[in-house]
Amino acid sequence: MPEPLTNSQIRKFKAAAQLMDASLKVGKAGLSDAFVRTVSEELDRHELVKIKFVEFKEEKKTLAPLLAEKTGSHLVMRVGNVMVLHRPKPAAVEAAD
Repeated sequence: MPEPLTNSQIRKFKAAAQLMDASLKVGKAGLSDAFVRTVSEELDRHELVKIKFVEFKEEKKTLAPLLAEKTGSHLVMRVGNVMVLHRPKPAAVEAAD
């Protein structure tokens, strides 16, 4: 599990997420291995990912933290049918940018 986020980091990520559109959607397949892998790849590229629940809306309170755990990321927020995850880029990727 990554280092816990500070309150100022959480505020910064929430503000950034307000300007984002959901880049991924939880559909009929739910948290399949392929979906978890896709979320992880998005986190590698963008650090902050906004995900919308199209299906499984009743289970979102349990699925959101589960997805964060499976991807080694932080659940920044979950509001309505939308969640935001954050995971810092690996050091090797940051050096290449």
